[in-house]
Amino acid sequence: MLGGILAAASLLVLAPNAYAQVESGTWKTWSPGYKVQQVGCGSVSGSTFKLTCSNSSGEQRAERRYDTYSGGTHQFEGYFKINSMGGSRISLKQTFGGSGPYFLLAVEAGGRLYDVEGGATISSGATVGTSVRVNTVNQVGTSHRTYINGSLKNTVSSPSGSYYDKIGAYRTASGQGPISVTWSNVKFWTK
Repeated sequence: MLGGILAAASLLVLAPNAYAQVESGTWKTWSPGYKVQQVGCGSVSGSTFKLTCSNSSGEQRAERRYDTYSGGTHQFEGYFKINSMGGSRISLKQTFGGSGPYFLLAVEAGGRLYDVEGGATISSGATVGTSVRVNTVNQVGTSHRTYINGSLKNTVSSPSGSYYDKIGAYRTASGQGPISVTWSNVKFWTK
C-alpha cells in the first residue's frame, strides 16, 4: 500500500506542470480521435515516436494524425521531450491544411525550433531531455499562433478551410533521423 502511494506521489513530482489555455475566452474541451501513421523507418509505441534510420531521402514518419476540423478557433497543447537525436530537421508538430502542410514546427540538432515554411526561428533550447510546452492556436480564416512554454513566438495568416493537427516525428525534405521523441499531456480546446 505504502509503495503504491509513493509511486503515485513520484509521478506527480515528475509530471510537467498542468497549464490551461494560453489565450483568454470561453474555451471548450475537444477530444478528437486520431490515427497512427508509421512509414519508412518510423515507429510509434504509445506516446513515443521514433525514426530509427539516418536516411536523407524517402518518406520517414511516425505520427498521430488527429481528426479534421473547419471553422472556429482551435487550440492544441502538448509537451514534447526529445529522448535521443542523432539527426536534424525533424518536424515534431504540424497544423495541416487542405492544400498541404500549412505549419510545421521542426527541430534542428542543437535544439533550434523553426517554422519549416520559411525557416523562421521560433525558439531555442529544445535539447535532449528537456520538456518543451507547445500551444498552437488556429483561428481559421485569420491567424495561426504558436506559443513555446507559454510565450507567443510565431504568428502567420490562416486561410479559410479544413485543418488537422499532427504530432510525432517526420523527416523534412532537408532532414534525417534518427530521433526518439515523447509527447505528453496533449489537450485540445475550441471556441
